[in-house]
Amino acid sequence: MAAMFRQSVVVLAGMAILAGAAAGDTSQCACDVKKPETLKARECSLCAEAEKQPPGTEYFVLKDVNPRKPNRWLVLPRAHAAGAHPLHELPAAARGRLWRKAMEVGAEKFGTEFGVAYNGAKVRTQCHTHVHVGRWIPAAETSKFRLVRRIEDIPAPADSGVLVRPVKGGYLVLMGEHIVETALVR
Repeated sequence: MAAMFRQSVVVLAGMAILAGAAAGDTSQCACDVKKPETLKARECSLCAEAEKQPPGTEYFVLKDVNPRKPNRWLVLPRAHAAGAHPLHELPAAARGRLWRKAMEVGAEKFGTEFGVAYNGAKVRTQCHTHVHVGRWIPAAETSKFRLVRRIEDIPAPADSGVLVRPVKGGYLVLMGEHIVETALVR
């Protein structure tokens, strides 16, 4: 039974990769807060949400509005960056605060069984930096994860996504995949 479940997760992940690849790639992001009309594009909708937040807000939380992800939350910085807002371009201290906020949201919403996912650039459908927070799918854990002890040591790869799961003694981290949010319950 467990083998069938793992096989199903792999098949679903593969389908999600193909769907994401077709819909993703925000590398040519044209969002510009100085030109509000640009924020009407689908890939700029999170930039528009960031603009609705009060000045001085560093991070904010949104319920994922995708009807296929009813159990997901997003954590986002209010600040904008040029282009596709990649995670690796956030200063290390700001990245650490983003991870901390996401961990707080995960613990509040899901107790100890949650994960935080940042999809790679090739499959992202939104320009604005955001991390997905959701209930962890235990079958997603593999030997490819590595343990990091401190939140500041969670990497931000430029060429892939990153999946993080808090565990006793630190955080299990997976890199090298573009779509990692499939490890979270939709």
